[in-house]
Amino acid sequence: MYNFKNDYAEGAHPRILERLATSNFEQALGYGDDHYTQAAKQLLRERMGNPEAAIYFVSGGTQANLLVISHLLRPYEAVISCRTGHIYANETGAIEATGHRIIPVEGIDGKVSPASVEEVMEAHKLRPHVVKPRMLYLSNATELGTIYTKSELSDLAQICKKFDLLLFMDGARLGHALSAAGNDLSLADVAANVDIFYIGGTKNGALLGEAIVFPSDELAADFDYTLKQKGALLAKGRILGIQFLTLFEDHLYFDLAAKANKMAAQIAETIAQQGFHFLTAPYTNQLFPILPKQLIKELLNNYAFYVWKEVDQDHQAVRIITSWATDERQVDQFCSDFKQLASTIR
Repeated sequence: MYNFKNDYAEGAHPRILERLATSNFEQALGYGDDHYTQAAKQLLRERMGNPEAAIYFVSGGTQANLLVISHLLRPYEAVISCRTGHIYANETGAIEATGHRIIPVEGIDGKVSPASVEEVMEAHKLRPHVVKPRMLYLSNATELGTIYTKSELSDLAQICKKFDLLLFMDGARLGHALSAAGNDLSLADVAANVDIFYIGGTKNGALLGEAIVFPSDELAADFDYTLKQKGALLAKGRILGIQFLTLFEDHLYFDLAAKANKMAAQIAETIAQQGFHFLTAPYTNQLFPILPKQLIKELLNNYAFYVWKEVDQDHQAVRIITSWATDERQVDQFCSDFKQLASTIR
């Protein structure tokens, strides 16, 4: 049974494990004041072309979302999210538990449009009887595997400026988005267009960890207090710093994401060649093919993946995800098995 359910089924890239091992008996300052963490932050600033950026390492994506949103919003302020957005659909009410409402909008292939933001703002004019929208949350890559173009991100940045909204990008799969075929965004472009974002390590070769980035350090004022109060400031902060230093010293971070995208593209090509369509066009390491239920049943005998959505009486959309460590031989085998099954099941 080979796992295509997620992109964090494996541990960590060997270079990270090796560096953690070789530095294991070194004494280092705690809470992220160690030289590894400081070097990683400086390296990320260089990579995004922003020497003033404030950077904080935390353990996971839901934690990053909760920390950022609860820190930046006043009690009566709300965050706008695509209905498929992770904070709305998959985080057990973590944001609502901090007292902030999430205002959902219908997305286009998982992406938020400026028009939907306009509609939210128009619907929340009855001050002070309604919550005040203050932030727009988006994911890149999205939860449907799609990506934002430079033009789309710029348009969203402009609509946020118009309505005085903070623009927050969930980058749990940012590496996959920036490594996707057809992507025209760079890390520097992201930093120039959003108010806050994070760079995901958990889903791209790290044991764990996300790098929260405030392109303007003014917005990050007192964020260290929030980290400590909410249990996110690790005493052994170097565990996170070492991982991001290793991922960004050369092109490793993007090489790993490109490998995951390549494996997904091979599977997508095979599925398309057999005449099947997708819920959303394939861009990154997340695929959403629409398949006959009988074909899905047969595939599940040897491969683990999620049944995502009911399409009609005979078809469902499934989610297949590849990772930085996906075995190429297993991809070849999946493609071979798929062709064989598809030739008999329609």
